[in-house]
Amino acid sequence: MSAFCHFLALAKSSPCLVKLGNRSLFIWAKIWNINTIYFHKDKKLCGIVTLNYFCAMQFFNLHTHQFTNQSDVLELVNQYPQEFDATIPFYSIGIHPLYIYENRLEQDFQIVDQKLALLECLALGECGLDKRSETPFEVQQSVFEKQLALAEKHQKPVVIHCVAAFQELIEIKKRMKITVPMLIHGFSKNEQLAQQVIEAGFYVSFGKNLLRNPALESVFTSVPNDRFFLETDTIEEGIQGVYALAAKYKNIEVEELQKMVNANFKKVFKNR
Repeated sequence: MSAFCHFLALAKSSPCLVKLGNRSLFIWAKIWNINTIYFHKDKKLCGIVTLNYFCAMQFFNLHTHQFTNQSDVLELVNQYPQEFDATIPFYSIGIHPLYIYENRLEQDFQIVDQKLALLECLALGECGLDKRSETPFEVQQSVFEKQLALAEKHQKPVVIHCVAAFQELIEIKKRMKITVPMLIHGFSKNEQLAQQVIEAGFYVSFGKNLLRNPALESVFTSVPNDRFFLETDTIEEGIQGVYALAAKYKNIEVEELQKMVNANFKKVFKNR
C-alpha cells in the first residue's frame, strides 16, 4: 500500500496530524470523511501521526533498531546522537552507557536536547547504567542523570538500558523525583526484581529474552497488565511474533493483548 493510500485508510476513522515534507514539517489537518486534506507544496506524504494515539496502530514496538515500515506497526526506533537518521518517522534518542565518549558529550547532549523537542521524538533513550561498560560507573551515572533532566524538561518518557544496576536505578529515580514514565527495556530478570521495579514506578518491556528463554513466562505473567510493553530490540523476528507468544502466556487472544498494550501506550505517551 502506498503512503498516500495508507493515509486515506487512516483518515476514514480519526482526525489526523499529517507529517508532510522532508524536514519534520507538521501540519494539523482535520479530516472528516476525507473531505479536507492539506498538502505541503511538494505533495509528498512522509508519515502519519494521529490525534487519537495513532489510529491505525495494531502493534506497538517499544524498542527496535530496525525500521520496517509496516502500516499497522508503530515502531519506536532507537537512535544515537552521532548516527541520527532523519528518515525515521518516530524514534527515541539517547546516550547509551556503552557508547559514552567524553570528548563529544556536550555535543551529544545538545543533539538529544534538540531532538527531544520534536514531536516525532517520542522518548529519551535508550540510556541508563551498565556495569559491564568500560566507562567508569560514576561517569555513566552523571550522563544518565543529565539525560533524565532533559526528559523532565521536555516531558518525554525514558527507555532504559540497565545491567546489574537496578538498585542504583531505583535510587536515582527516587532521589531525582522523576515524574516522566520510565521503561526498562529487554527485561530478563526474576519475579522478585520485576515486582521491585514495578513497585518503584517503572514499566518493564519484554522481547528477545521472552522468545529465547521459556523461564521468563512466569515473570511476564506476574507483571500487571497495565505495566508492560513488548519489543524486538535487535532480533530478526517481527513484533507480531512477540505479541503471539505474550498472548499465549497470558492465555488470551492477541486482540485482547493489543488492547492492553494500546492502553499502556496512551497512558505513557499521553503528551504525544
